[in-house]
Amino acid sequence: MEIGSISSEIKVLQEKSMDMGLKLKNRKAAESKLSKFVEDIIVPPRMIDIIVDGEVNDEYMRTLDILSKKIKFIEADSMVKSSKALKDVQPEVERLRQKAVSKIFEFVIQKFYALRKPKTNIQILQQSVLKYKYIIIFLKEHAKEIHAEVRTAYIDTMNKVLSAHFRAYIQALEKLQLDIATSTDLLGVETRTTGYLFSIGKEPLKARSSVFALGERINILKDIDQPALIPHIAEAKSQKYPYEVLFRSLQKLLIDTATSEYLFSDDFFGEESLFQDIFAGPIQVVDEYFNDVLLNCYDAIGIMLMIRIIHQHQLIMFRRRIPCLDSYLDKVNMSLWPRFKMVFDLHLNSLRNANIKTLWEDDVHPHYVTRRFAEFTASLVHLNVEYGDGQLDLNLDRLRMAIEDLLVKLAKMFPKPKLQTVFLINNYDLTIAILKEATSDGGKAQLHFEEVLKSNIAIYVEELLLEHFCDLIKFVKTRTSEDTGASSDKTSIVDVEPLVKDFASRWKAAIELMHKDVITSFSNFLCGMEILKAALTQLLLYYTRLTECVKRINGGSALNKDLVSISSILYEIKKYSRTF
Repeated sequence: MEIGSISSEIKVLQEKSMDMGLKLKNRKAAESKLSKFVEDIIVPPRMIDIIVDGEVNDEYMRTLDILSKKIKFIEADSMVKSSKALKDVQPEVERLRQKAVSKIFEFVIQKFYALRKPKTNIQILQQSVLKYKYIIIFLKEHAKEIHAEVRTAYIDTMNKVLSAHFRAYIQALEKLQLDIATSTDLLGVETRTTGYLFSIGKEPLKARSSVFALGERINILKDIDQPALIPHIAEAKSQKYPYEVLFRSLQKLLIDTATSEYLFSDDFFGEESLFQDIFAGPIQVVDEYFNDVLLNCYDAIGIMLMIRIIHQHQLIMFRRRIPCLDSYLDKVNMSLWPRFKMVFDLHLNSLRNANIKTLWEDDVHPHYVTRRFAEFTASLVHLNVEYGDGQLDLNLDRLRMAIEDLLVKLAKMFPKPKLQTVFLINNYDLTIAILKEATSDGGKAQLHFEEVLKSNIAIYVEELLLEHFCDLIKFVKTRTSEDTGASSDKTSIVDVEPLVKDFASRWKAAIELMHKDVITSFSNFLCGMEILKAALTQLLLYYTRLTECVKRINGGSALNKDLVSISSILYEIKKYSRTF
């Protein structure tokens, strides 16, 4: 019995022990939950001191984060809402929230207003504000209306600050502008009608030489990443710049400022969309100035340089992975192309509608319109090398056809066919030389002008030889043939003797006259010498055919003493070759 009783007691004790263990476990769990609850809901005095009286610093940010968690705890847990403790704590938490909101609102607004002070380095101030970005998160979560106010205050501040900044920069740039071209500075306009223009302007000679020639203006594309101009330094040095230099500077400042602002807005506010509201003002300021300048711009080369600058800036923004100016840069590009086309067409029409009588000068050397055309075309070809713009190529083809038509009309004003040909050769040769400087192959235009030059040289050579050896050439062409046909039977010594003796008596003098003619006719000495060489070679060919004809005639040997040896003619040709 005793053993059974003991066993029963042990069982009861085990049950009690288990019950006590479970109660202890539950008590510990309840204590842990209670402890966590107390920790989450209680507002320590230190926290109150920091929120109410502390400076806004790193510690303040950490305390704000703790307050945020307590607010969320109270709002999220249904059990908390039903607890009696909440009634004591909630008013205190709400007072702290209001105090924190008030304090950080005032703090951040003061920081924003500091941006309005003159000569403030905006980027440095923005970087110093970034460590307080938790303020924005706190306001967004616990004071939406105040967050909206802060957001609006920043947008308004930066919009005004940056707009004023760009307005002032533009006003300073305007003092540095060097006007290159007016509406009358066109390819086909006679110099005398616009001569007065060349005596006005800040730097007339330098500026006017840039109307059609690219020259050093190409360097702006090499300086694409250089910092924006500092206007007061340039003004102090009395420097003036073509508009594309000012354009690059303004756009460079814009893309750099936009990049900085976009990254700050994203980092501090967590909103990329903020940028568009901030930059609406600055972009409008830049747009108004740009559109006004573009409306009065007749500088086709300058416009094409601006098109290339915008393309380079698009690449820079792409590499930075900053998309905020994509639509703006596209819009600027879309504004530039129609203006370029309009100015280009003015040049084209000035050639098509040129007044031949006023343009014509009694001079076979290259016409100034040809130089303008060649420099203008070379400039645009050069600016198209890396881009391969098909539309620009088509426009240049139209321009080439217009100058060719004009040159042919001007050539017809010369009374003699030979002078007409000389005029065309000189103009084509100059065009080719200038186009060669633009690119290694000179492009399609150069190839075309090389073809027409070649055909005109052949015409000139024939005209030059006919002038001095007309009878010989006519005889060779009409009375001889390559084969020993019946023509030799019809030819007698009477037919060829005058030709042979005439040639023998004056061939050297005639060659000298041809040499003088070439020297005075052609602007390019090397081209002239090549033409003379071609003429002498052709003369040798004609004379060779004449001597062959003499040899085939019965009794032709009687003229051997009067025939000039081929070696003598070759020696003479070489003698002239040595002079060039």
